Amino acid sequence: MKIEEIISSVQKKLSVQVDGRAGTETWEAIYAHIVKPKIGGVKPAEAIGPVDARSEKCIATLLPQVQPIARALVQKAAQNGIQIKIISGLRTYAEQNELYAQGRTKPGSKVTNARGGYSNHNFGIAFDVGVFEGTKYLGESVKYKAVGALGMDLGLEWGGSWKSIVDQPHFQLRPEWASDLSEKDMLAELRTRTDDGKPVYA
Repeated sequence: MKIEEIISSVQKKLSVQVDGRAGTETWEAIYAHIVKPKIGGVKPAEAIGPVDARSEKCIATLLPQVQPIARALVQKAAQNGIQIKIISGLRTYAEQNELYAQGRTKPGSKVTNARGGYSNHNFGIAFDVGVFEGTKYLGESVKYKAVGALGMDLGLEWGGSWKSIVDQPHFQLRPEWASDLSEKDMLAELRTRTDDGKPVYA
């Protein structure tokens, strides 16, 4: 039996999303089933301790479902000898359009192909990380691939595995309802839900 099959069986038994990856939802369910449902009065995922101040500022802009996984990624990377910080979280449509204009109608190099409403950052489900050595930010490093693997283990989608646009610092938590949707169709539904005031992860 493959490890993915074992994890999927556990997930099915615990009534959590079955994807063959042991992310925070799975570990929280295992903890609740074996040990106790709460730590200090809150759910295990919510009990994941805060990380550095810069990361926490960005994490605070993300949806509650994404926040513990972002913290877990910072901590998991540290356990593997890699220092990362969350350097970007939620962006408004206007902020996204400003980034989109760079290298097009404004000076600078292109940094995104997504206009406002066409980036997962606009919906609080995506964040970018930076690899650091002390206080020095590393825009390029082989460590991004290692962090990508750690993120996928937590159930995140990693931009470094994309075919069209490779974006190694990027991570996102795809809603369960979008598991079989293309990125384009998911973003269309995210825009609709946002316009209608409906929750992203319902």
